[in-house]
Amino acid sequence: MLSNDARILRGAAIPSLGAGLIGTLIGGITVGSQGAIGGAVGTVLTLAFFGAGLKAMSVIGRRWSELFMAAGLLVYTTQILVMAILLAVFRDATFMNGRVFGLTMLACVLVWIAGQAWVHTRVKTLYVEPESEDEPVGPERR
Repeated sequence: MLSNDARILRGAAIPSLGAGLIGTLIGGITVGSQGAIGGAVGTVLTLAFFGAGLKAMSVIGRRWSELFMAAGLLVYTTQILVMAILLAVFRDATFMNGRVFGLTMLACVLVWIAGQAWVHTRVKTLYVEPESEDEPVGPERR
């Protein structure tokens, strides 16, 4: 993982983990142990899926930079679709509170996206490889 990718991961995962811990704490206080379990499961799933998506984008960006934008759209759409499926599957789960699960997951996703966007605006990423001084510049370059 490149240093920029690690910075983006830290900038998105740490605030998202904080939001998940707050959601888990609030769920535990208001609903009990099922609320705490729902918040913890929602946090873990969100961090796992969005972390895996960031890792996939890192690999795609290094190997196939021309596919980066299309892959980003596909990864993001897949993450949101999987999260919606998980919300539907775990809605009536008996071992946790589905409402706390959904709200914590939503909070973690929104905080992840905001953190990732904020870090992207601060990271100096080169979009074009700079030319070396040894290479000729202009029409004689072949």
